[in-house]
Amino acid sequence: MKAKLYAAIFLIMTCSMVACSDFMDKNPLDNIPSSSFWKTEQDFNNALAACYATMQTSTFSYEAPSWDNFTDNGYGQHNYGGSSDIATGNITPSSGGYVANVYSQSYSAITRINIFLQNLKDFQGVGAEVKIRSEAEARMLRAFYYSFLYRCYGDVPIADAPLTLENQYQPKKPAAEVLGFLMTDLDFAIANLQNVSYSASKGRWTADAAKAYKARMLLYDAYDAGGNAIAAQMTAVKELLSGIRGYSLAPDFSDNFSDLKQEACQEIMFSVKFLAPNNRTDADMWYGDWVVVSPTAGLISAFDMADGSTGTSVPYTGKGIIDPAKFNNDSLDLREPRAAKTAFINAYRAGGREHIPSNNRPLGTGLSKFFSPNLEAPYGYSTYSQQDWIILRYADVLLMLAEAENELGGPNATVYGAVDSIRKRGQTSRLPAGLSKEQMRERIRRERRIELAFEGQRYFDLKRWKIAKQTLNNVSDGLVTFKFEDKHYLWPLPQTEIEKAGGILIQNPNY
Repeated sequence: MKAKLYAAIFLIMTCSMVACSDFMDKNPLDNIPSSSFWKTEQDFNNALAACYATMQTSTFSYEAPSWDNFTDNGYGQHNYGGSSDIATGNITPSSGGYVANVYSQSYSAITRINIFLQNLKDFQGVGAEVKIRSEAEARMLRAFYYSFLYRCYGDVPIADAPLTLENQYQPKKPAAEVLGFLMTDLDFAIANLQNVSYSASKGRWTADAAKAYKARMLLYDAYDAGGNAIAAQMTAVKELLSGIRGYSLAPDFSDNFSDLKQEACQEIMFSVKFLAPNNRTDADMWYGDWVVVSPTAGLISAFDMADGSTGTSVPYTGKGIIDPAKFNNDSLDLREPRAAKTAFINAYRAGGREHIPSNNRPLGTGLSKFFSPNLEAPYGYSTYSQQDWIILRYADVLLMLAEAENELGGPNATVYGAVDSIRKRGQTSRLPAGLSKEQMRERIRRERRIELAFEGQRYFDLKRWKIAKQTLNNVSDGLVTFKFEDKHYLWPLPQTEIEKAGGILIQNPNY
């Protein structure tokens, strides 16, 4: 179902009217009061759609590539979302962008979801089976937002019901309780969601997608402070992922990201739906013309050569700028095909021609991974992009399974099979035989870096592997000096929230 989700639906769920006169007593046609809502099955469907609509917020969908701008994968010349500030360690309680938005937008979505869940309890317009499944979908959405709050801030308030003016500000709960709360929601979703064919499941959570997301959260805490794998966590990940069926790798890596092919793509497990012109994004303009994301030479160097041999280092100047006279799109074509399907050098190639972006190319690079093949460059304000934004795809499941299997017992047939299937689809060679556990670990991590580049996973991967400091503080191919300290494993709570709470909320340590 291509989403036709409108922000006004939220007003349907929350608006209440105050009687001031005969005129004011009349319900406006564009804002339905809560007393007139939750009467029909259509009201119910609109309310659930409004919960899903929260995922169209750019922070959690089409801004995913910018999350890689505070990793060794990319550079953001416009500092969208404060990405350069995060990269350089310039994070304070007064920071805007991601540091503020993840918090405020997550709780805004959770509020909407909790209103839905409260009204669902007494709603008689649908049968019991539909009600339990819809509760599972809503709780899965709530777990999604709490997964960001947990990974970004740690201790945060837990809201399991709509709040009132009297109790709208809640104290923080320990991170362990937050994790337990979201895991309970995930378990409920896994137990009560259906599994349908991949062609019918896109845009709605299914049991298998919930399993994969729970595995992602288990892996986030699957390494101790020294970076050593925790066997119990890895075992749980293995058991969850081994039970997923009905998905397979798409024939072509780019099928996942082309809006012309996403509906039939058997790899996509869950995506945020868009449909122009009403539900559209500015993705092609942002990445194709404004160059909001610039892939680093280090990332491009990580792609194998076309013959499957280890990629040679991409030449760049002392500031990380690739010289197009020494390395260009033709040079990119000498690497495995995923390289050119992820990045471009100087000019984006589409339809047999090249488009030079109107904005600067500070590293000499741009992002090509998510462009719409049916839209013609140059991209501008009138370009209505409608790619769906992937939250989970089967390639990630295979890589998570390979990681867990390798950490439990070293390379085996399952590990090799999972990684080699992705490499084969990417048209590069199989892994060499006889790799040690440590060597395989590095190959899996490199494979995650290139396969999932700019899908919003790199930042969390570096943190969960406990290598964020050593990796980011040694970045040498960017235009900013990276600085990652121990305190940056958690962000500060937004100062505006601290002040509004009047002493109820306590700031995170070291901020």
